[in-house]
This record gives sequence, structure tokens and C-alpha cells, in this order.
Amino acid sequence: MNRYKKVFMRKEKALVPFTVIGDPDYQTSLEIVKTIIRAGADVLELGFAFSDPLADGPTIQAADIRALSRNINTDKNFGFIKEIRKFDDKIPIGLLVYSNLVYQRGINNFYKDAKKAGVDSVLIADLPIEEASEYILAGRKNNVDTVFIVSPLTSDKRLAKIAQKVRGFVYVVARLGVTGARADVKTDTLQLLKRIRPQTSLPLCAGFGISKPDHVKSVLKAGADGAIVGSAVVKIIEKNLNNKKNMMYEISKFVAEMKRATTD
Repeated sequence: MNRYKKVFMRKEKALVPFTVIGDPDYQTSLEIVKTIIRAGADVLELGFAFSDPLADGPTIQAADIRALSRNINTDKNFGFIKEIRKFDDKIPIGLLVYSNLVYQRGINNFYKDAKKAGVDSVLIADLPIEEASEYILAGRKNNVDTVFIVSPLTSDKRLAKIAQKVRGFVYVVARLGVTGARADVKTDTLQLLKRIRPQTSLPLCAGFGISKPDHVKSVLKAGADGAIVGSAVVKIIEKNLNNKKNMMYEISKFVAEMKRATTD
């Protein structure tokens, strides 16, 4: 049984924190991810820094810039994941990347290296399902799940196509626009979750804008199996660049609070 199935077969819902590998530097990033795991994360979503992350808002864009300024690259990213696997070999690890990074390495080579590092899934943020065949094939060949995004604008016809190809879990966009913490979770998201459920038996994880325990409770109550929290974690990093001890404390406290919301 793969790692995702082991997590999502449990009765409790999943918390999926996101961070950019190498932000604000390699060693601090390692400590951040280990802190996130210790605080109760069920799944990790790790971003590969990219120079033009179109799906991301200013908070994650800034994280990408910080990581790139420290010369993070794909080789170092995979080395980073291998180090995390030495720390925890049970937690599922999903990647959020952009297609150019995969294409530059060679599509099959990227998925092969991802598998060797201990990656469970890859979500390519700027890859539409209509152009994904070669990537899906490489994922299947290397036993890496292919995750796709569904938004409130996804038609039922397109949703059916995605449901046929997605593996691991479905990434449900909790609001339109780029990533970023927001004050509320839109009603459209709750309706979207209800629309997706009949199409697939895979777990549904909602992200984009989830930054408070109440947001977690709302999306889980609406039918999500997991809540993805990204910009809110990265914002803590940004606010504590000059105080790493407090950074770890605040991250641990925040992740623990969000995890408790999955069981309340």
C-alpha cells in the first residue's frame, strides 16, 4: 500500500503544509520541514523554486526568490528530499513544480529521479490535462502519482478527463486567483467539492487561501479529505528571517493548531 493510501484510509482528515525547498536557505529549510513533520503534518507538499511561478502570489514568489538566491536547483532539491526521507520515511511527499523544470531535466529523468529521492506525487502547476500525456506516462512508468488541479471554473467534461488521469489525490482550488492567505473560504469551493466527489474515489485536498483553523474546518466539513496550507506557513518564514528560533516556534505552533482543526 502506498503512502497516500495509508494516510487517507484513516478516519481523521489530513493536514498538508507547503513550503519551498531552500527557503530561506538549505539548512534552515531542512529544519523547517522537520519542524512541520514533528508538529503533526500528515502529508508534505514541497515546491521547487522557479523564476516565473505564475500560479503563485507574492508570498511564495518571494520564497522562490530567496531560495534561488541561495543557488537552489533541481539536483539540490532531490538531495533535500533524500535527507527528509532519512528523517521520516512514512509521510507522503508531493511536489509542486512548473513544467519547464521537468522538461529541462528530461521528463522521464525527472520522474525517475523523483522516485529515487522518495517522492510520492508530482503536481505541475502550469500543465493542462490536454498536454499531460507524456508526463502521465513517465509518472506511471516510475510509480509516481500525477496530481492535477480542479477549480470552480473546471467544466464537468474537463473534470471527467482529469478524474481519469489523476492519481494520489485531487488538488481542489479553494478560490480563484493565485496562492495566498485569505480571510475566508468561498462558498463556490464548498459547492465544487460536492461536484467533484461523484467523479472520483480519490482523496480531495483543498488549497489556495487556507490560513486559519476555521478554513480547515469549513473545507473538511464540505467534503474535503485534506487541507493544504501554503502561503500562511511561508509568511511565518518571511516574518522571522532574522530570528530562526522564533521562526521554528511559530511554525510548530501554527501547524499544530491547524492539525487540531482536522480532528475537532
